[in-house]
Amino acid sequence: MTRYGMVIDITRCSGCYNCFIACRDEYCGNDYTPYSAAQPDKGSFWMKIIEKERGKYPQPVRVAYTPLLCQHCDDANCIKAAKNGEIYRRKDGIVIIDPEKAKGKQELVNACPYRVIYWNEEKDIPQKCTFCAHLLDAGWKEPRCVEACPTAALKFGDLDDPNSEVAKLAASGKVEILHPEYGMKEKVSYIGIPKRFIAGTVVFGDTDECAEKVTVTISDGQEKKTLKTNNYGDFGLDGLPSDKEYTVRVSYTGYKPQTFKAFTRDDVYLGDIFLIRK
Repeated sequence: MTRYGMVIDITRCSGCYNCFIACRDEYCGNDYTPYSAAQPDKGSFWMKIIEKERGKYPQPVRVAYTPLLCQHCDDANCIKAAKNGEIYRRKDGIVIIDPEKAKGKQELVNACPYRVIYWNEEKDIPQKCTFCAHLLDAGWKEPRCVEACPTAALKFGDLDDPNSEVAKLAASGKVEILHPEYGMKEKVSYIGIPKRFIAGTVVFGDTDECAEKVTVTISDGQEKKTLKTNNYGDFGLDGLPSDKEYTVRVSYTGYKPQTFKAFTRDDVYLGDIFLIRK
């Protein structure tokens, strides 16, 4: 039995918005009842791109783009909230809002903790992504958003087919659920979800030159990572959990080592670190 799912590689997403545009092109003004009614021109983001700026000047500011759509959960809150079949799961795992049965049921918008159900004021119905079920039923292999992605950041297919690319990615150990705390058995998973980083720039204080190949040790008391600064004196460790304290030690032969505390409530940039000769 087919069970559709998607893997989104955030590290490959360039923020081009092609997926968003393809979704709007497919659904705005186009009625696909019983799959979906036409999407309004404004106010609905069945494919939404979340932009997150990371870091601060003078370090390069990084931007991570996270495509967000209906997660088509196997244990969906929205289905539990629908008392009369307004929202249902197909045999292939796609979650559908019935555009006729759901009329007037605005309370269903708040059933999704991901906030990916939108209220169509004109038609008086809740709406969301359908994984382009109408196209899949017509023989398409993937939704419009996946087809339109120029960097192959979106992968779609049968999660129960071990030979499918999406199933292999899901089983690779590289994927994460965006909000595992919701516990809804989401069928959309992600690679490269932005976490915290610690970074800085090391300078030789006596020459005022960039300190290349300086040893930087970052430890949380249990695990330790050792880095070397690049030819600009920069270092950075990404992929760290939030709200954790780290000790950063900077050392180089002939210079006094320096030690700092870093707390990953936010991304941490330690600024210029000047090493002084012993």
